[in-house]
Amino acid sequence: MAVHLLADVHLTGDDDPNAERLMRYLDGPARAAEAVYVLGDLFDVWVGDDGSLPVHAGVIDRFAALARTGVPLYFMRGNRDFAVGEAFVAASHMQILDDPVVVELCGIPTLLSHGDIFCTDDTAHQAFRARYTDPRWRARMMKIPLWLRRRIARRARKRSMRGKTRKPAEIMDVNAEAVCRAMQTHDVTRLIHGHTHRPDTHHFEIAGDACERIVLPDWRPDRAQVLVADQRTLEYLDVASW
Repeated sequence: MAVHLLADVHLTGDDDPNAERLMRYLDGPARAAEAVYVLGDLFDVWVGDDGSLPVHAGVIDRFAALARTGVPLYFMRGNRDFAVGEAFVAASHMQILDDPVVVELCGIPTLLSHGDIFCTDDTAHQAFRARYTDPRWRARMMKIPLWLRRRIARRARKRSMRGKTRKPAEIMDVNAEAVCRAMQTHDVTRLIHGHTHRPDTHHFEIAGDACERIVLPDWRPDRAQVLVADQRTLEYLDVASW
């Protein structure tokens, strides 16, 4: 059996074409997985369980149905869906992971992360990350009326889009030193993350050890992929063709 990993699906609702692809995957290939890891930004925005659960009810029901077959499901908060809470956990049957976390992936200790923790050159985003990873800040945000949270989310999205057009592309990618520090701290030679929307596999050395950094692909109209890791290979399952 193999472990499946995905990130950055950025679902806007159950009528999103990627939601249909994801549901077909959850009803089909995912049922053969040893475990499924979702490394953040499954949703394009999550204003709170009270407002977002109904918008994504179909996808969440499919995750729950998959969990009932015995497949363990793990979810790591991203910068878009940091507000998922206990109602989401109960409805989806997914277990929340810390970011980053080390797991034994097909016999190899592997560091999993959403990925924005390594984008240290983007100081504005790191300031936001410091807030959204603080449970007390999230709790305060969830006390704001839902209509106002929706308005805040729309404004934040617009600011983010404008900011991306003004920032140099390199500061929105990971910082190599930050990656190396994290891998050394956690004593791993493999890192898997998303967030940057720059799918690739990078090979490098740290203190003489061969290392790899795998960037999961974001889902687009022409691309929807899940990384499948077994004891021998790492391959992508093309969900877009299903």
